[in-house]
Amino acid sequence: MARDPYLELGVSRGATADEIRKAFRKLAKQHHPDTNPGNKAAEERFKQVSAAFDILGDVEKRKKFDAGDIDADGRETARGFGGGNPWGQPGGQWNTTRGQDGPESGDLGDLFSEILGRRGQGGAGGAGGGFGGFSQKGADVRAKLEIDLEDSIHGAKKRIAFSDGRTIDVTIPKGAEEGQTLRLKGQGSPGRAGPGDAFIELAVKPHPIFRREGSALVMDLPVSVPDAVLGGKVEAPTPDGTVSLTIPRGANSGQSLRLKGRGLSDARGKRGDLLGRIVLFLPDKPDPELEAFAEAWRKTRPYTPRRKG
Repeated sequence: MARDPYLELGVSRGATADEIRKAFRKLAKQHHPDTNPGNKAAEERFKQVSAAFDILGDVEKRKKFDAGDIDADGRETARGFGGGNPWGQPGGQWNTTRGQDGPESGDLGDLFSEILGRRGQGGAGGAGGGFGGFSQKGADVRAKLEIDLEDSIHGAKKRIAFSDGRTIDVTIPKGAEEGQTLRLKGQGSPGRAGPGDAFIELAVKPHPIFRREGSALVMDLPVSVPDAVLGGKVEAPTPDGTVSLTIPRGANSGQSLRLKGRGLSDARGKRGDLLGRIVLFLPDKPDPELEAFAEAWRKTRPYTPRRKG
């Protein structure tokens, strides 16, 4: 018959869920077979603390144990006249002011992997294996997925293939960013206690027109000399399609025109602005009239460009 689980973990009967978890982590790491190969005493101790945590790490099981409804092995008990649990301790002493939403024991494999820093790795106690009846989840898998800038703005669905031949559809959320990792539960390698998870790292491909500058989406906006001097309208690309944009009279290179709601998306799907940075363009071929005009202008109205600010 198992000992009192509170004694096994070295915690008081009023311990919080966090205190119980910390005690179990410490003992499990100390006695885990992976860190004590061939040590039968450590193996047995590991089984004992795991069984204790199976009771105290589960909210419902702990309540039943404290009330005397189950014993330390998790079996239902026949109550005596005292009505308490088989360890002679009164029930109902669990501290309910903290920790009721603490960790449960349904996934000991995850906790063991976290304790040993071996999540997603093979080997003894690793993915797909188990020890002393405690099966662990399958290994996690990781992959990188390239997406277009428009996918990160509008959201999308992309299909990815794993090395084992499986393919799955990945939902790209609005506001996805370079280096963001998506977790797909249950899409990892199979294991005795269920499959692991898949972690998909996103890489946003460079765009031929748009670029990110901090949180802003920026593009170069080519403008002819006449439109810059006299003002005019130009066709401007956006992630949502082409729009007509008004160039103010006297526009100059480096000035930015703001297109509201045409930029990047945040995590809530709210769109920022797109900045069109004016770049003056001369004709592709030399124009004699323009050259003659510029020569006369330089003689009669010379000026020296100065950087503002």
